Amino acid sequence: MTLAPGLRAHLLLMVEMEDTAKKLGSGDVPVLATPRLLALAEAATVRAVEQHLAPGETSVGTRVELEHLAASPLGTHVQIGVELTEVDGRRLVFAFEAHDKHKVVGKGTIERVVVDRAAFLARATR
Repeated sequence: MTLAPGLRAHLLLMVEMEDTAKKLGSGDVPVLATPRLLALAEAATVRAVEQHLAPGETSVGTRVELEHLAASPLGTHVQIGVELTEVDGRRLVFAFEAHDKHKVVGKGTIERVVVDRAAFLARATR
């Protein structure tokens, strides 16, 4: 593993109907759903470290703290940026922030743990 604080990744999304609270069932309005915001932030954490893990390793999410601060209606471009801020053995802590062209729409932290993929899957299927 060559993981160290400072690793970063970004994702860009244009909010479409399938990204909305109404479509995902987390509300009844056509704005970016909180679960979709979280999924994007997690995807960015995976992207940030994927080239730095040993063969056979992956990371799995273990803890999330998220503030969804503003609505992002259909057609809004939202950029999600993550940064690895702490490495404690196999535990990884990321800070993330999502923003449109005017404001921060979400922020928080995500913790992941590096695991051996095969061993993890074997335990998960018992």
